[in-house]
Amino acid sequence: MRAADIVGTAVANSFRSRLRTSLTVIAIFIGAFTLTITNGLGTGINNYIDTQLSSLGASDVMTVTKPVEAALVGEGPAEYDPDAAAEVEANGPPGTTVTALDRDDLDTLRNLDGVASVEPAVSVRPDYVEWASGDSDRYEIAASALGSGMSIELVAGEPFSGDEPQVVLPTDYIESLGFDDNEAAIGETVTLGVTDATGEQHTLDATVSGVQEPTLFGSTASMNDALTSGLYDLQSIGLPDTESWASATLRLDEASTSDALKVELVDAGFVGTTVADQLGAFTTVVDGIILVLNAFALIALLAAGFGIINTLLMSVQERTREIGLMKAMGMSGGRIFALFSTEAVFIGFLGSAIGAGVAMGIGSVLSGVLANGFLSGLPGLQILAFDPVSIATVLLLVMGIAFLAAVLPASRAARQSPIDSLRYE
Repeated sequence: MRAADIVGTAVANSFRSRLRTSLTVIAIFIGAFTLTITNGLGTGINNYIDTQLSSLGASDVMTVTKPVEAALVGEGPAEYDPDAAAEVEANGPPGTTVTALDRDDLDTLRNLDGVASVEPAVSVRPDYVEWASGDSDRYEIAASALGSGMSIELVAGEPFSGDEPQVVLPTDYIESLGFDDNEAAIGETVTLGVTDATGEQHTLDATVSGVQEPTLFGSTASMNDALTSGLYDLQSIGLPDTESWASATLRLDEASTSDALKVELVDAGFVGTTVADQLGAFTTVVDGIILVLNAFALIALLAAGFGIINTLLMSVQERTREIGLMKAMGMSGGRIFALFSTEAVFIGFLGSAIGAGVAMGIGSVLSGVLANGFLSGLPGLQILAFDPVSIATVLLLVMGIAFLAAVLPASRAARQSPIDSLRYE
């Protein structure tokens, strides 16, 4: 019997006892459905987290600070040193846990192995934004520079280009500023106000290059380097002419890893954190919940595996004389084993394919309903997302469980004596 004949015969034999096979398929369906839904939940949440992280920084970008010595030691309270305290207070307010970085610190960071670039991080705090040529009110706004490796998902417009000041506005500012829609805001000029150290307010115009959905971290506008520098210079008027920064943005080269560089930074008196470090606990909790849900799905699949064993054992018993006849006609034990194991794999495939298909259909509808309803406050979140690789993994996993479940009954069929089988009543 050829391989194609074995597959065809196994498929036909699967439907000999339709009720028994259907009940087994239903059991597999429940496990595959649950596993597909939980995997889709994990994929959807992790995709959303990755999207939000990309708006904060890339995986190869690190924020570097210079903690005070007491924070680095970590061996209990340090004895008070008036000279050291005066040095710390000169670089920040009393009680601060970091000291300012200067040019020498930036040079030290650039000379570390594995560092591709280092740029000082500046903080800009605009007072308001208004449509320059429109009749709109002024609105408070939070803005941040689009740093190295960061990306934003635009609903209208294009990424930053050119050297003139540009800004990407959140969608919830468009109507308030007086624009008809997202597309109408592109290319328009808005005015941002900022107050300097003396209390005087200044303004700077910027072109709206794009519109983005608010992120998990709020409605924050994104600025290009020209706008960031312009606002920072206006904001710094009246401050002492000293070059110091609270932190720096460090980019790793392709050959280095963040873990190795963190060790170098500590040895040099710095501390580096990645975006993944900042949300590591959150992603760990999500992954843990998905793992628990997957465990329940696997328990259902294991129960379905025992159903397959029972189905095939009964099938072997019912077809004892048929097995004896096949052996008497020269069919080897290996071919008989392949016939029954293929039957089990087909049942597993049938149940898992139906379960995954139904899960994808229901999940897609449910995800859309939630995105427009209960989860509308989290724009861009698709709570259930189905990855083809994950779906294929579920199918292969279930078929593998089905094959393992078939080993016992298939081996029993393969070992049967043709004479005893033909005499079986």
